[in-house]
Amino acid sequence: MAAREMDELRMGNPAHWKPENIMGNLSLMELLFSNDYRHIALKGIFTAIILLAVGGFFAMIFRSELALPDVQFLGAKVYMTLMTMHGMIMVFGFLIPFVVSVCYYMLPRVLGTDRLYWAGAAQLSYWVLIVAAVLLVVGRPDFTWTAYAPMSIRTGNAFIWMGHVAIILVAASEFFAGAVLVRNSISGKGGWSDTPLMAWAAGTVGLLFMASTLPLAFVGYGLLSDWAGWGSIAYFDPARGGSVKLFLYAFWTYGHPAVYLPFVPAIAIIYTIMPRILGNPMWSYWSGVIAFVLLAIGAMPIGPHHFQPLYTVSGGYERFVQILTLLVFIPSVLHVFNWTATLFMNPIPDSARRSIPFKFMVMSIAFIVYGGATAFLNAQIAPDSDFIHNTYWIPAHFHAMFFGFAGQMAIAGFYYLYPYFTGRMFHQGMANAHFWLWQVGLFLKITGMGVAGYLYFPRWVYDYLELPGWAEAQLFITIGGFLVGVGFIFFAVNLAWSSRHGKPAEDDPWPVQHDEKAAVAAAPAE
Repeated sequence: MAAREMDELRMGNPAHWKPENIMGNLSLMELLFSNDYRHIALKGIFTAIILLAVGGFFAMIFRSELALPDVQFLGAKVYMTLMTMHGMIMVFGFLIPFVVSVCYYMLPRVLGTDRLYWAGAAQLSYWVLIVAAVLLVVGRPDFTWTAYAPMSIRTGNAFIWMGHVAIILVAASEFFAGAVLVRNSISGKGGWSDTPLMAWAAGTVGLLFMASTLPLAFVGYGLLSDWAGWGSIAYFDPARGGSVKLFLYAFWTYGHPAVYLPFVPAIAIIYTIMPRILGNPMWSYWSGVIAFVLLAIGAMPIGPHHFQPLYTVSGGYERFVQILTLLVFIPSVLHVFNWTATLFMNPIPDSARRSIPFKFMVMSIAFIVYGGATAFLNAQIAPDSDFIHNTYWIPAHFHAMFFGFAGQMAIAGFYYLYPYFTGRMFHQGMANAHFWLWQVGLFLKITGMGVAGYLYFPRWVYDYLELPGWAEAQLFITIGGFLVGVGFIFFAVNLAWSSRHGKPAEDDPWPVQHDEKAAVAAAPAE
């Protein structure tokens, strides 16, 4: 096989499938219970979009409170409840299920299997997560998404135990999803040297799912047991002999790999749609493979940097964690360099410049660079311990990585798949409005958080003093958040309207079309 043909095979360049109206021919029973990978993917994606709306609505409420100093309409308990549910829903209900569901659809297509192996486990993963979401909303926990003990044992209402059970169920759901991804990553017909990068990504994140969710399940059980007072053993409650230090190590053994659980599938989406839209293979195959392997190795042991200012990490071990944290930048930079080199290999087609998935993809790359640059400071012991650890600098970083990168790549993947789900194209004008509202809104929001963190604005507060710069930063964050909310409205209306009235999709909805000048420049010399 020629090198070019192998590159196209393993990097997803050829068109692998044609649009079909899955949604129009889908009954409710099929959507809910069918093991067809297309139906499982659709169900997961639409559930994630609904939970994005719910989590975003919660954010709009507490953002309105924080827009100005002094208490307007939220008390501390309501604020903490909304913030906790926002964080948990956005990470566990929107981000991770969305990108995983997109991969559920793409994997069988890219690998040519036309089926999702272990589809029953994927179904179980979905329904367990739905139960967890219901318990979370009913239980209304107010202990933040990290559920730090002993606060998460002693705060809340009589139903706070539902939040602990929800943690256990999230762990189970993600474990099953990881098993599905690993199984399908090895289902291709070729060998390791020619399997698509999508499969490498699925195998990497699947292993992270399965390894990291075991300590998360232990965290949920330990919190539930300590809250209920079961037996004579306390896990995390220091009043009964439990260890907060044990909680920190157990939680962040999951918590830091959790950063990569939406991150790696988002990378997989890039490696699938970038070569298709540009019309040429990725710049490098093996740098992508090496980066996935390094991410799998480096994600697990660096969780303690999340609590390195505390007494639990000190001396040589603290320095070791810092060095490992800095080293994990290498695979991320490998991916970003690969994407950037691919973008500059040839003139970007005119069709790509107009493409909404391509626009979201390029800006997601910009946000991962933005968020990664700030992460360099987070990894340093001195600035983290003395300056930024419990300030808004940290939310600025993870909003850039989670929403600016992974969230926008989830949306890019969905826009790309929309004609394959509906047989129709979305409305370009509404999609462009969505795109620009999100870029401006996210930039204002993330930059405002960074400025607030630079000014020592603390996390987890529902009111604040009118110190220099604080109110202005919070107002900009709120404005950015509302622009994102308006952009989501354009997105939702577009999806609903275009499914019935959109232009019918061509056999290849993403043809590569150069303008005349670019075509002449790209033509080989005679």
